[in-house]
Amino acid sequence: MNDNAIPTDRFAQASEIVRRLREEIGRAVVGQRAVVDQVLAAFLAGGHVLLEGVPGLGKTLLVKALAKTFSGQFARIQFTPDLMPADVMGHAVFDLKNQSFTIRRGPVFTNLLLADEINRAPAKTQSSLLEIMQERQVTIEGESHVLTAPFMVLATQNPLEQEGTYPLPEAQLDRFLIKVLIDYPSAGEELAMLKQTTLDRVGDGLDVDAVATLIRPETAVALQQLVAQVTVDAAVAEYAVRLVRATRDWPGIAIGAGPRGSIALVRVARALAVLAERTYVTPDDIKAAGLPVLRHRVTLSAESELEGLGVDELLQGVFEQTAAPRA
Repeated sequence: MNDNAIPTDRFAQASEIVRRLREEIGRAVVGQRAVVDQVLAAFLAGGHVLLEGVPGLGKTLLVKALAKTFSGQFARIQFTPDLMPADVMGHAVFDLKNQSFTIRRGPVFTNLLLADEINRAPAKTQSSLLEIMQERQVTIEGESHVLTAPFMVLATQNPLEQEGTYPLPEAQLDRFLIKVLIDYPSAGEELAMLKQTTLDRVGDGLDVDAVATLIRPETAVALQQLVAQVTVDAAVAEYAVRLVRATRDWPGIAIGAGPRGSIALVRVARALAVLAERTYVTPDDIKAAGLPVLRHRVTLSAESELEGLGVDELLQGVFEQTAAPRA
């Protein structure tokens, strides 16, 4: 899919930067290695992330740590039922002194935006953010404002508390490159987290002081461009398409993934290849990208839900039964 080979010295430099980015994030986020890798892969692929996990598992800390590594701006919005689109995008304010309107920019004008509990906001506010995610620009009073690159939205959902929420429709879920599930840490990780958080500290504020700033936002954009040049063999690309097409008539899945699913598989697989210090994508990269890329793009049948089957369980069946290219 890509005949332009990345120069060896350039790739070696990029790999070293990515390795150090992962290392620096790990200074603030204890454990959760798979989550860190998936979020970092989405960032390198230039996509948005839907995070699902109970409160208190370090989602905000992860985003703040990532922002600090590339000297990026960070903003957080707590989504509530009364949140309006103008609260996200910004609005025009009349200046009495100058007798003119000025634009007051909303929190979306940032590099990393944490949209906390996105499913608590009404559909109109959700769709305004999702439009921004797709277009990467904001329109206020008929005037378009392009968002500064890199721009990434990390939206969170609480999987347990659904009262008073507005679930994201499938078409809007599809705008997220990946969906990451954050589970409880192991006993050892939780103990290390406790020590790190309570050592000589008052309160429970999120601390990213240990995280070093390695690059500038322009370098992060250059990294994203390099990831887009990672080689994808025709057989590997065809494998990604076969996986996605298999979800459309798989027993237990009512609605399979659309074409955006196979595109997302390749995008994330390219980033995972760079994380593994490779200039080419393997079938294993496609498989590793499979669950986070596809779990929010398929809908279970009523029978599967009654039987208590999970999305990940059915997708694992798809991966096991779909032959991967051997060479």
